[in-house]
Amino acid sequence: MAASPLIQARSLVKQFGSFRAVDDVDLQVFPGEVVGFLGPNGAGKTTTMRMVTGYLMPTSGTASLAGMDIATHPREAKRHLGYLPEGAPAYPDMRVEEFLRFVARARGLRGAEVRAGVNRASDLLELGKVRRQTVETLSKGFKRRVGFAQALLHDPSILILDEPTDGLDPNQKHEVRGLIRRMGEEGGKAIVLSTHILEEVEAVCNRAVVIHRGKTVFDGTPEALDQRAPAKVTRNRLDHVFRELTQDQAPQAGNKDDEVAA
Repeated sequence: MAASPLIQARSLVKQFGSFRAVDDVDLQVFPGEVVGFLGPNGAGKTTTMRMVTGYLMPTSGTASLAGMDIATHPREAKRHLGYLPEGAPAYPDMRVEEFLRFVARARGLRGAEVRAGVNRASDLLELGKVRRQTVETLSKGFKRRVGFAQALLHDPSILILDEPTDGLDPNQKHEVRGLIRRMGEEGGKAIVLSTHILEEVEAVCNRAVVIHRGKTVFDGTPEALDQRAPAKVTRNRLDHVFRELTQDQAPQAGNKDDEVAA
């Protein structure tokens, strides 16, 4: 029997006055899938993620997590969710361990569950050497890792990650991308990775969804996305396709950012 999607969004619309930020978007994510959710600034990515996670109510359409409607059963649905928002907030004067314990208790963990959740998340994000530091003293990269750790404390089956490698150095990016890939492949989690970084899609994702002006313009594998580039484009192929999908007019041939075969 085929698995049911852990994330199911149907016909999502979000209207702000006369502006339609999200226009009839569908999204399904199954266990084990890591989906790259792509689009230029203002395309509607963050608005869509906020509706899927229940932080913003849609104008119309529905979203469910692990089979539970986020609008009618928000508490039950969010128990299955780990969410790393853009610029994840944290209390700057709290020590890292203190902050993670606070979030774990807010998530409903108690006693040994708190200790186990904090230790597991700290180990996964390699926070051991900063656990006693206050959040305000951390580098941008470590602050981002703390934000990621708080999303993992309760070992959720669904992860929504908005720019998870923002602020990380190349080594840290490699480690976090490997972690995300393993959580999908081995942990069976449904993961949505909202990013501007196309190399992240190639490195981590087994599916890509591109939206532009609030509408889905591509949904398929990274390989299928790559194949949309002409054979003469030999470098920055995903960049080429992304521009083609998200520009209102087709780009002119011979864009100086693409290397073409002689």
